[in-house]
Amino acid sequence: MVGVRSWRAAPPVDGPFPARIDDIGALNAVFSDAFTERYRRDGMVGVRVPNLNPQVWRYAIEDAAGGAMVWRDARGGIAGFNMVHRSGVEGWMGPLAVRNEHQGTGLGKEIVDRGVTWLEREGAQVIGLETMPRTMDNIGFYSRLGFAPGRLTITLTLDAASAERAPELLGRMSFRDRDDHLAAARALVQRIQPGYDFTRELELTDSLALGDTVLLRRGGELVGFALCHTAPLVEGRVREELRVLKLVLADDALLDPMVRALCDFAKRSGTRRVAFRVQGDYEVVYRHLVTLGARVRWTDLRMALPGHGESQPTQGVVLSNWEI
Repeated sequence: MVGVRSWRAAPPVDGPFPARIDDIGALNAVFSDAFTERYRRDGMVGVRVPNLNPQVWRYAIEDAAGGAMVWRDARGGIAGFNMVHRSGVEGWMGPLAVRNEHQGTGLGKEIVDRGVTWLEREGAQVIGLETMPRTMDNIGFYSRLGFAPGRLTITLTLDAASAERAPELLGRMSFRDRDDHLAAARALVQRIQPGYDFTRELELTDSLALGDTVLLRRGGELVGFALCHTAPLVEGRVREELRVLKLVLADDALLDPMVRALCDFAKRSGTRRVAFRVQGDYEVVYRHLVTLGARVRWTDLRMALPGHGESQPTQGVVLSNWEI
């Protein structure tokens, strides 16, 4: 989720500096104002983008780690930011935004360039981001920086529903069993999509109590998992949606049992529905969810640098959300 603008002169800023937990209030202000203005320019007057849940911001900062960058004005206020994430060889940016009075100054270009440089230095082979497909300014901006549009990521939702048995959850295991299953999850991802590693996201979700990881086993072997956040995305809201951030399956045939487990987890956790963000390469997954009654809610355009695009695994499913 990104917001930028064309160049104009403006007061100087300095950075990047590491983003801190005590920056969350200021990050929220820049985020809300920048995306509210973006919607206004797109003709959606009267739409106010709300603040994000501070715990979600904490997750974004800690997940990005050294890639959590802010730029400051002469008074020390945040002029822009970029949360740059790396999961093994997979790298992506978001959210990133520039404060309204600094948009069009070249700061957006610097923010993206610094993110790309950091990811290249860290060994990322995939470098991408997502933006709103209806926003021509953003698509043009990223295209001028070398990014090329790929397929859409489509958000679909299914209603929560009880299953015959409760799902197996990583967070409810003993520490020893949890470590064993984290290792098994890492090995599963490596087998399907070599170089990818979601271990940090699984551990952070557990430690920050944002949700849990649903596990799927067959004959005692881990064959699938789904990292889910149940915490509200928006500050001050109640739980409405279980958001699937990562979904890994050894083969397509495991989609049905995983969907049932996720819908049951949503029911037990007090959320009304499950949100799946399906990359357009996974046509079988998309069509299956639609067949089950899933509703299309939102679309995002995935963009990547040439030579740093994604590749679909020859077998299995790896859905990786490029938003928090």
